[in-house]
Amino acid sequence: MNTESSRHSSSHATEMLTTPTVALPLDKELVLKVIPMPADCNANGDIFGGWVMAQVDLAGSVVPARYVNGRMATVAVNQFIFKQPVRVGDILSFFAEVTRIGNTSVTVQVEVYAERFHSQKKYVKVTQASLTYVAIDDAGRPRKIENRVEKTQETM
Repeated sequence: MNTESSRHSSSHATEMLTTPTVALPLDKELVLKVIPMPADCNANGDIFGGWVMAQVDLAGSVVPARYVNGRMATVAVNQFIFKQPVRVGDILSFFAEVTRIGNTSVTVQVEVYAERFHSQKKYVKVTQASLTYVAIDDAGRPRKIENRVEKTQETM
């Protein structure tokens, strides 16, 4: 084993010992699962933060779509916290919940958990974010959210 791969392996072992594992949230909906690949890495060999942000934006849009009934756009990233690095091969689970429904917008909390490649069934919270999506008309202007009750399979 060369020095670089030895150091890389050693840092993963240290992280596993020092990073507490957590239970997955039961009060939020699992909206996306994805595995980052080598093409998604930054210069440090971790997954590029911008890639994680894009996935969070996609995951965050799932639940508001049930209220908006049409086009919507991300209007704000209210908070975005990278708590732990994401690595190639991690299985990422994205959980979301609506925290506010306004006249034209929906705010969502997204939490991301990594199931590390070398320690399956153990989860680490790697990212949390709050995003706001706005309902838009065909011209891209904000429009009123008519039905502020979530659509379910039964009501569709």
